[in-house]
Amino acid sequence: MKKILFGLLFALLLAQPAQALSAHSAIVLDCASGDVLFAHNADEILPMASTTKIMTALVALDYGDLDRTYTVKKEYTLVEGSSMYLREGETISMRDTLYGLMLMSGNDAALAVAGECGGQQAFVQAMNDKAAALGLMNTHFDNPNGLDSENHHTTAHELATLAAYAMQNPDFRQIVSTASYTMEGRTMVNHNKLLKRYPDAIGIKTGYTKKSGRCLVSAAERNGRQLVAVTLNDPDDWDDHIAMLDDAFSQFQEYTLHEAGQQIGSAPCEGGDITVLPYQAESDIKISLTPAEYEALETSITGAKFIYAPAAKGQTYGTITYTLHGKPLAQDHLTFTQSAAMLPEKLEWWEILLQKIASLLDGLRGIL
Repeated sequence: MKKILFGLLFALLLAQPAQALSAHSAIVLDCASGDVLFAHNADEILPMASTTKIMTALVALDYGDLDRTYTVKKEYTLVEGSSMYLREGETISMRDTLYGLMLMSGNDAALAVAGECGGQQAFVQAMNDKAAALGLMNTHFDNPNGLDSENHHTTAHELATLAAYAMQNPDFRQIVSTASYTMEGRTMVNHNKLLKRYPDAIGIKTGYTKKSGRCLVSAAERNGRQLVAVTLNDPDDWDDHIAMLDDAFSQFQEYTLHEAGQQIGSAPCEGGDITVLPYQAESDIKISLTPAEYEALETSITGAKFIYAPAAKGQTYGTITYTLHGKPLAQDHLTFTQSAAMLPEKLEWWEILLQKIASLLDGLRGIL
């Protein structure tokens, strides 16, 4: 009996992802559904170091016009820690600054972004306002760079929620997925080693202070599913994120929802030489889902209740949408598989009589 219990305990330990043994706090979140795929102390309030800059970049992006330029002030350069090496008096674009912020984790870049987007105090307030708007009730910012401060904190869960939201912004996603970036006078290499170590990695941000320990927010995409992983105070974050993401992706399998040319349904046809017009899918739709998600998947078809002839083969009928918990996951066009010609107009009896009389008169004129 003891051997059986020991075996079961050993199996359970093996089933637990290795990251739980290294990270003080960790989570893996599915970006599409918001489902938590793994969590370990995920709601504990902790410092976040330079992962702060995810919010810094988002608030800057809200200001728009990334190609506007500014002149670097001395105060931006007088900050400790990691730097993109801004020089007092140089002219630089906000876009280049954001690359320095996210790739080089520039604390000088963070001060420059805040200073040029409303000023330090107003910018930090905007960061906190955005956190509140996103429902991040245990997240608070004292500065735009993530240096240790008494009231500067978040949770792994809320940081993952923020990261999943941020990855919806195409400019943000482009920046954090860039391995290296060259601008006038400098080349910046992304500190995020997962971009090279993990084939599916697409971002996002590293962080470290003595108080916070090593912090990492990563995003990865495989078979159309995007996941975000977060570890706070994790001495083995690179390996832990690889293990976390692999374990999370293994929970999904690819389903073929429909194939190109597959008949999906039909619509009644009025006034045509056929009474029903079949329609088919335009493209293959394949998506990675958990078995539970596949069972919960809902399908809706948008199109006219009746089709009036004429209609041509290949003509678009409408769309088919696959939805999970109210969120659209995939959509495809539906096209007719055949044509419908318009029937000749049906005449009343007296119209038919008039046609016959006219035809008879035409015949008589030909004889006369």
